[in-house]
Amino acid sequence: MIAKHVPMNFAQKSNFAGLVKYLTGPQGKSERVGVVRVTNCQTQQAEMGILEVINTQVQNTRSKADKTYHLIVSFRVGEMPDDETLKVIEDRLCTGLGFDGHQRISVIHHDTDNLHMHIAVNKIHPTHYTIHEPFNAYRTLAQLCDKLENELGLEKDNHKARKVRSENLATDMEQHAAVESLLGWIKRECNDQIQGAQSWTVLHQVMREHGLKIHERANGLVITSENGVSVKASSVAREFSKARLEGRLGSFESSTEPTQSIDSGKRYAKHPVRTRIDTVELHARYLATQKLATSLRATEWAKAIGHKNRSIESAKRDARLKRAAIKLTGAPGIGKKLMYAATSKALRDEIAVINQHYRKERQDIYEKYQRHAWADWLRNEAMSGDHEALATLRAREVATGLSGNTIGGQNSANGMPVGTKHDSITKKGTVIYRVGASVVRDDGDKLIVSRGANQASFEAMLRMAIERYGSRITVNGSAAFKKKVVHAAASANLSVSFDDNVLERRRQQVIQAVKTKEKKHGLNTSNNSVTLSRRPGRSCYGGGKQAAASRAAASDHGTASFAHGHRVTNSYKPNTRSARQNPPPEARHGLRGMSEFGVVHVPKGREVLLPGDVLGHVEHQRTQPNHGVRRDIHRPGRITKDGRSAADRVSEGAPMMASHGATQSNDAGQTCKPNVHRIGSAPPPASKDRLRLLTQLGAIKIGEDSDQTQATFTMPAATPPPKADIVSKPGISRSENRSIGQIAADKYITEREQKRLNGFDIKKHSRYSFHKDASAAHAGTRQIDGQALALLDMGKEIMVLPVDDATARRLKRVAIGQTLSLTANGAIKTKGRSR
Repeated sequence: MIAKHVPMNFAQKSNFAGLVKYLTGPQGKSERVGVVRVTNCQTQQAEMGILEVINTQVQNTRSKADKTYHLIVSFRVGEMPDDETLKVIEDRLCTGLGFDGHQRISVIHHDTDNLHMHIAVNKIHPTHYTIHEPFNAYRTLAQLCDKLENELGLEKDNHKARKVRSENLATDMEQHAAVESLLGWIKRECNDQIQGAQSWTVLHQVMREHGLKIHERANGLVITSENGVSVKASSVAREFSKARLEGRLGSFESSTEPTQSIDSGKRYAKHPVRTRIDTVELHARYLATQKLATSLRATEWAKAIGHKNRSIESAKRDARLKRAAIKLTGAPGIGKKLMYAATSKALRDEIAVINQHYRKERQDIYEKYQRHAWADWLRNEAMSGDHEALATLRAREVATGLSGNTIGGQNSANGMPVGTKHDSITKKGTVIYRVGASVVRDDGDKLIVSRGANQASFEAMLRMAIERYGSRITVNGSAAFKKKVVHAAASANLSVSFDDNVLERRRQQVIQAVKTKEKKHGLNTSNNSVTLSRRPGRSCYGGGKQAAASRAAASDHGTASFAHGHRVTNSYKPNTRSARQNPPPEARHGLRGMSEFGVVHVPKGREVLLPGDVLGHVEHQRTQPNHGVRRDIHRPGRITKDGRSAADRVSEGAPMMASHGATQSNDAGQTCKPNVHRIGSAPPPASKDRLRLLTQLGAIKIGEDSDQTQATFTMPAATPPPKADIVSKPGISRSENRSIGQIAADKYITEREQKRLNGFDIKKHSRYSFHKDASAAHAGTRQIDGQALALLDMGKEIMVLPVDDATARRLKRVAIGQTLSLTANGAIKTKGRSR
């Protein structure tokens, strides 16, 4: 782990908002920004945290220094600490630097080969408004990193300073830009010759041979190349400082001969760093591209400047014409002054708009024809599909390759898989692929799953490895990783083999175990055939003439064809038993339990429900049956207890009921109803609006006597329906209606809360209990035991409100997420009527 402070050379350029926006911006990549954490602020949102920090910084008006502290924490290749470990590291480092209590925003980045964390700290204290600048921060950070590596079990890094600042800057340039620095070039080309010089004359001779010049500046010596790049002599080596050279060679003597007098062919130029492949042609193409971009940018800028000048001149000409017209008017002096002032203001506003448009156009041209460093240009070309540029990135000395849980093969592949869309490419040539919720990295020799590893990602990585390295691959890493790879290869039935004999035997065992279980279930998956089984002496086709015909057809054709190419073979499995009997001994424990199946995972939650795990009344909204049947009538054709239909009994002169609610019986003791028509016909005028729900009927009493059973149906008097409340069920009082709604709501809330406690990503549910008007987002409706429930999204929780059927039907026409207004008594208001 390495922690480094990135200072701002000019305090005027310090911008906390710009830094955080850069850190949280995706930059066209889906695999860049990870966890964003806001600390010591009133909010957990980065946008609001920026406002709080800026408001705190403006309170300090005395300090002119940089008020933002930018810290970078980087980890070794393949090291992936979890979120809790990263939080501990951030807190310990900020506390050790003296920023305990200061506002900060940290962002995790995954778009490079090294996982790293950016921390933007406000150096202004949130309550004292004083600025804090850590003293000797590099020493403090080195000590903290060494201590955290021991405590958290991280990989060790060197934290002792061995180079001066200029050497570190030169090394950074060579690693990030892939271009040789003057300091590094001098060390590699003429370091020994300079140290071997025994006089100033010989030293100047060595400098001229390499196109260099050493001269005095201030109190030291400076080495300058022909292209104007300079470096301190003491930065190359401590032996080249002015004091040590004068102590060895005497007082400094300047050179009088020109630098170009000797041409040995050794000249410094900003060429690419040395790689394992030849990059001469590729670098020539890079120089030509940059030169063309510079030329086109200058041309476009000249056009933009010309367009701006013409627009300003046109605006000024219009203003002059307006002033001339005002001069010719006969308006009084005060009127002319007001018109002149309005014309001048309009001209200034128009010129401001023109300049703003020009600045935007100039910025667009700069971004379009921007010059890139050598490494950035190679990465852009590799992103466009240039395999040579990708191979050059991977041939750099700093490209050490992936380590950890990796999959590789005998042959390397510098290209990218055909048809596979990559997310980004690092400066070391690592291609990052997004596979569902996981991330696969490819450095040409090995593949690694860096985040979100699951069964699907392992299968995708194996298929990619087969395409790139062939059917024989190598697996390196932990035992758990190897086990998952073997299981994924066996489950997907991939044509792959492992170099490790132990892994290959384990793969064969897993495949054999799967085949054994399939045979126990009587399922033969080869050739798309399904084998049916039967007990000895009993046909699998059943009995009867139809079974005999089926057996004959099967014996004639050998197999009975299924749709989609499947067939049923005429073979029977022995020792099978009928339903509801215990399985034979050899078939016991053949069925797999739910724990042996894979669990569906999502990146931001623990588990999701499979379709079979969800109760039908919870998630699946269907039309609920209405069992409130109206008055039971004997329809034509219905057979009564004496074996005759109701129509026959009426035709035989059976007595009819005289009026609604009255009960009459015929000689057989059967109750008849008047004015019964055939099904589908309209009721007579006397019977309209007289049918009621079954719930409005009274108790059905069935009495018995010595001769026969007589049924007596007691009909209550017609009563008006109750007034609609939160819920409305006919025949039940308001208090009972409310109680039923609350019971249904509590039942649904209990079921959802139980799932939330089990780890599912579900918001908190509670019963609606507001005593004043409120608003909420519509989240759907549910039916629990025939009771309609409305779900109201209040942001952090879901309110459950019992409603009547009419309101539920109306809410089904409301879009999910639409805002609803609610009154204190629970009435829901939408566009139109409210309930």
